[in-house]
Amino acid sequence: MVGHVAEQAAGTATLDLEPFRRELTGYCYRMLGSGFEAEDAVQETMVLAWRHAADFEGRSSVRSWLYRIATNVCIDMSRQVQRRARPMELGPSSPPDERNIGQPRAEFPWVTPVQSSRIDLDAGDPAEHAEQRESVRLAFVTALQHLPARQRATLILRDVLRWPAAETADLFDTTVAAVNSALQRARSTLSALPRGPHPGPLDEVDTDLLKRYVDAFERYDIEALVRLLHDDAVQSMPPFAMWLQGAWNIGEFMLQPAPSTCRGSRLIAVEANGCPAFAQYKPGPSGGFQPWALQIVEVVDGRIAELSFFLHLLELEALFPSFGLPLHLDG
Repeated sequence: MVGHVAEQAAGTATLDLEPFRRELTGYCYRMLGSGFEAEDAVQETMVLAWRHAADFEGRSSVRSWLYRIATNVCIDMSRQVQRRARPMELGPSSPPDERNIGQPRAEFPWVTPVQSSRIDLDAGDPAEHAEQRESVRLAFVTALQHLPARQRATLILRDVLRWPAAETADLFDTTVAAVNSALQRARSTLSALPRGPHPGPLDEVDTDLLKRYVDAFERYDIEALVRLLHDDAVQSMPPFAMWLQGAWNIGEFMLQPAPSTCRGSRLIAVEANGCPAFAQYKPGPSGGFQPWALQIVEVVDGRIAELSFFLHLLELEALFPSFGLPLHLDG
């Protein structure tokens, strides 16, 4: 037993696994649609790699070997939960009336965000960087969840990570023809899905627009905020199934009694899913500010196209700690 452990340790010492963590997290996130699960999957991948380091024969690269392990981990995890989704998939948009908000869906597996710094979006080429950002956009990650796990992995490896067909076939222990067939079926499924609001490419960060958004939101100047939105902008609020479409509707909803409790909030800038994002803290009943929502802001053609507010409720309460955010701000 001691000899086996020593052999494992010696094998692991020759393999530097940590540099692969961020790209593996991005891969697992696209596979699973959950920042929490992606972190768990990568940790399990690293543990399995450590346990089996002595078995690594070098017939493939360390990177390919790790992706093989991560793919199997993600496929196993995918069998344990129903397909993750967003509110826009569950029904039509609602009128701007807080009585329609209903109860938070505790039982539903939502697509959840991931901190941009935890995944590999550092491509030097601007076009490639833009593609990487698009590939972790909430709408695209949600669309991926419609694919069977092996097709999903094939499409991510081939179309997102640009793996050669032969290397992808080797990962799956199959043929290039089988990989190409799976890729064609995956592309066909995605192309047949309904196109959600604002499918166009994300803009580069517009710092002036974001400053005006923060100013309007913190002052709770809803008229100013609405002017920053596309006319058909979308707002969702997991874990509630209700969602809104239309700048006027979003503004009208924010003036309802319950949403108006966001008045006086503070926003702290973060990044999620390749997009600008903000941690929203509402005034607390005992002073200071308490977590309320992680807001992801998607900008298209110079205006805000989508606001995704992940509310600090139920399992989403883990979002603030996962982004390294405090659970209280002093007044």
